[in-house]
Amino acid sequence: MRNLITSTVLLACASFTVPATASECGKVTIADMNWNSASLIANIDRFILEHGFDCDAELVPGDTMPTGASMIEKGQPDIAPEFWSNSMKEALDKGVKEGRIRYAGKTLEDGGEEGFWVPAYMVDKDPTLATIAGIKANAKLFKHPEDPSKSGFMGCPAGWNCQISSSQLFNALELEKSGFDLLDPGSGAGLSGSIAKAYERKEAWFGYYWAPTSVLGKYKMVKVDFGSGIDEKHYKECITQNDCLTPKPTMYPPSAVDSVVTESFAKRAPEAMLYLQARSFGNAQMNDLLAWMEDQQADGEYAVEHFLVNYETTWSKWVDATTAQKIKKALSEL
Repeated sequence: MRNLITSTVLLACASFTVPATASECGKVTIADMNWNSASLIANIDRFILEHGFDCDAELVPGDTMPTGASMIEKGQPDIAPEFWSNSMKEALDKGVKEGRIRYAGKTLEDGGEEGFWVPAYMVDKDPTLATIAGIKANAKLFKHPEDPSKSGFMGCPAGWNCQISSSQLFNALELEKSGFDLLDPGSGAGLSGSIAKAYERKEAWFGYYWAPTSVLGKYKMVKVDFGSGIDEKHYKECITQNDCLTPKPTMYPPSAVDSVVTESFAKRAPEAMLYLQARSFGNAQMNDLLAWMEDQQADGEYAVEHFLVNYETTWSKWVDATTAQKIKKALSEL
């Protein structure tokens, strides 16, 4: 799902040796994307690069398409910490081939995750509900909010890209034959609100969602197994295409989420590059972090201290012992 390009020197290094100096790292610009997980990671990178590697790190506003284009064409910003690279993979791969940018590491080790979900408390009572066969066999549990003769499946909001894939998989799994009606939540807030409402009342819920999100951090959900495995080719050629009339069941393939850097940064700061290669989050962990941010109404700048204090066992594995001590010293002085 991603290309990892490093120099012979980086591939030969098994661990950090000497922390980078300011002359090596210099000024570093980091894209602060406009969603919580990306902003949190950008702030984590700024703190660690500044205090652990003596970089002159600065956050700059970013968004997927313009940031990617600017990195390829202008060499700025230096780092995009959370890049959903499938969104412009052809352009990114061309930039790598031309020696303008690199994929530095895998930001989300699980990749972006999509699926059909049910609350964990339902699966705890009946483990078969973790399978599509179990869902169909117990369709009457999932009451339609307006028509008691039918069951309800909560789809993706109209106008979103996932509306196509969730609708196609609804048809591929023949859920209508089991009595399900495809429901439009109306908005992202409507979709997340329906999960929250079900959880508060411990009611049945079945529908589409994705990770990492604060919703899946707050409300433990189980992804339903279609029993189909992943057919990535069919997913791309049919499930994501509104005009495909022959959809077949397939689990959602994970979306590549990478750290992308400019070639100039990679060459001048090899030790910092090793950090970016090692820096990766699991979706369950990121879900929890996003839920904390939402509960505390915290932005990325505020949440970085929470992460560094409470997740030392995670971030200390990304750097050597000397660098970790520098980071902890800076943290103690906040």
